Amino acid sequence: MNTGTAPRVCVLHTVASLPATFDPLLRELAPHVRPYHVVDESLLADTVEHGPLPRTAARLAAYVHQAETAGADAVLVTCSSVGPFVEQTRPLAGIPVLRIDEPMAVEAVRTGSRIAVLATLESTLAPTADLVRRAAADEGRSVTLTTTACPGAYEARTGGDQDRHDALIAAEARRLAADHDVLVLAQASMADALAALPADAVVVPVLTSPRSGTAQLSALPHKGADL
Repeated sequence: MNTGTAPRVCVLHTVASLPATFDPLLRELAPHVRPYHVVDESLLADTVEHGPLPRTAARLAAYVHQAETAGADAVLVTCSSVGPFVEQTRPLAGIPVLRIDEPMAVEAVRTGSRIAVLATLESTLAPTADLVRRAAADEGRSVTLTTTACPGAYEARTGGDQDRHDALIAAEARRLAADHDVLVLAQASMADALAALPADAVVVPVLTSPRSGTAQLSALPHKGADL
């Protein structure tokens, strides 16, 4: 049987620390792909400062075009704040352009009806909440949604105080767990924030995007493979 050539994947980040987070996940969950990372923190910085600008959407589309020109078979965008731009870019691309948080949204609405979305950036809350609502509609489920930012957490992380970043998220997660069925950590950079807590500290499922988002790549076929 012809197994073909391993698919090449561009993993586009807006946080400089995330390639190190995704490398082990790529090896575990999509070992057959050939990933390469692109980091542009200004995509997120512009969205935080100015909101969803058309020029930022155009720049993301340009990255996708460059990846396709370079021979990539798919692009995985790991930033939830620019998620709507990913969907705008799809009709313009000849390769799959994946949002990191789409599988997480589907899992959330299948897990419970009272959903809390936590973020450290206000710019992430609306795109993630919209994604969850659309997932609920697609699944035919009725949900109630709470969105909350964790004041000071983003500034702590960008200032190098990861412990304070994690502590602020953990405190908010504990508060929300009391009257919600599932918690959604909206940003990939939040994924490890609760790792140091005891297993019973947060008593409802906590969903993060890196693992389920990366697992999407496992479905990519080898190029030229016999079907």
